[in-house]
Amino acid sequence: MSDVNSIKNDATKRMQKSVDTLKSELMKLRTGRANAALLDHVRVEYYGSEVPISQAASVTVEDARTISITPWEKSLVGAIEKAILTSDLGLTPNTAGTTIRIVMPPLTEERRRDLTKVVRSEAESAKVAIRNVRRDANQAIKDLEKAKQISADDVKRAEAEIQKLTDQFVAKVDEVAGAKEKELLSM
Repeated sequence: MSDVNSIKNDATKRMQKSVDTLKSELMKLRTGRANAALLDHVRVEYYGSEVPISQAASVTVEDARTISITPWEKSLVGAIEKAILTSDLGLTPNTAGTTIRIVMPPLTEERRRDLTKVVRSEAESAKVAIRNVRRDANQAIKDLEKAKQISADDVKRAEAEIQKLTDQFVAKVDEVAGAKEKELLSM
């Protein structure tokens, strides 16, 4: 029975990874509200290597619409500014001395609807990934039965538990996507 438990544990970890990936993808969506995590995937040249902005500067949220970036070194101001401009975020940084400010433009109604479609698409991808994990786990359980390591009753019980896990993680995906949609539409 320990083999079935290891299959369930592996499935749980992989399903959780799908939910975590969804959360990180949704963090990148620009909602009109300032969020320091928005810049997490923007990389800047720092001492010969590409690093996230948060490792080369202090990134803070000043108010609901403004992100403030203060580089550790004055020479990085231009590089950070360029990295933000060339990123896929569509943001324009304003520099005053050594502080870079990004003012988040308000979203249009049309853009909000487009972003909710993106959220739904990302959520569906996460659900597909979770269902693929379920398929793999069920296949592994059937392989144990073929090898005569577990009985048919154990297979049915294990498949029911895997289905319960799948339902829990799909509900988590719906919860995360619903929260993001609500955030997009409430601005």
